[in-house]
Amino acid sequence: MEQKTLDYTLDALRQILAIDSPTGFTDRAAAYVADLLRGMGYDPAFTKKGGVLCCLGGKDEDNGILLSVHIDTLGAVVAQVKGNGRLKLAPMSLSAHNTEAENVLVYTRTGKTVPGTIQLINPSVHVNPDYKTAARNFDTVECVLDEDVRSAEDVKALGIGTGCFVCPDPRTTITESGYIKSRFLDDKLSAAILLGLAQHIKESGITPQRKVWVHFTVYEEIGHGGSATMPAGVTEMLGIDMGCVGDGIACTEKQVSICAKDASGPYNFGMTNRLIALAEEKGIDHAVDVYPFYSSDCSAALRTYDVKAALIGPGVYASHGYERSHIDGVKNTFDLLCAYLEI
Repeated sequence: MEQKTLDYTLDALRQILAIDSPTGFTDRAAAYVADLLRGMGYDPAFTKKGGVLCCLGGKDEDNGILLSVHIDTLGAVVAQVKGNGRLKLAPMSLSAHNTEAENVLVYTRTGKTVPGTIQLINPSVHVNPDYKTAARNFDTVECVLDEDVRSAEDVKALGIGTGCFVCPDPRTTITESGYIKSRFLDDKLSAAILLGLAQHIKESGITPQRKVWVHFTVYEEIGHGGSATMPAGVTEMLGIDMGCVGDGIACTEKQVSICAKDASGPYNFGMTNRLIALAEEKGIDHAVDVYPFYSSDCSAALRTYDVKAALIGPGVYASHGYERSHIDGVKNTFDLLCAYLEI
């Protein structure tokens, strides 16, 4: 991976992480991705679900490959405006355990944002004797708005009601040692890698041997992002999602993970073998793992389409929390993609 491609990828990552896009609220993130692709000279289109589909070119139209990432993230909506002006939340895969004390933005129906914080109900240790032992779930935490509100009527006057989206601050930072820390690296880190790949193909004047499509999906976090769109001629789907890092897993944040199996079942043996062989041949730092509690856009697509599928991604620590990866993981994922596409 050339330095200019890495720089482009990291800049795109910062920009897309700054765009709130929990599942169901992804239009701005999708528009940003489409605008970037148009600026490169591609012709992206929006799917009916709201994802972004784009062809990067290629010769063999009958043996195409679809590269899939997702730009929807965790988040919540307002479930109830309480009588005291606090908000009860309904999460989309968000955990109360690691979002307590997190700053958020609440989006009104008119597009205005109101800042707030997710807090335990009665969160002061000087007042609440049960602070340390209280369960953390969305019945015991609430959103406290940073406005002078004391009643449900006060909150509704701000334009906030049931169904408004609540988006945690990603808190993105890249350290001098190369670590990338942020919420929602799952899967915006891989989305940025695909944007870097698209830029590399266009600037280098490369025509891939086979037709290459990219799909930025918007419903992966609730299970059906890759289930409805497959361009004609595609025979293989390669998902690029976060690689797991944790106990019992070999992958680190500096590697590209090749997933042999997840909770939805095994990935294609031939594709997986080829990815492993290419990583070994090219000296790409990688790990092969089984993910026990995981599924992907490929999982959804395989229920609908007659394609082969495999899954790779940069190693990400503390998934669905305040996540961490590394620039080396970005490089290794990019290099394995290029090797697989023979570019």
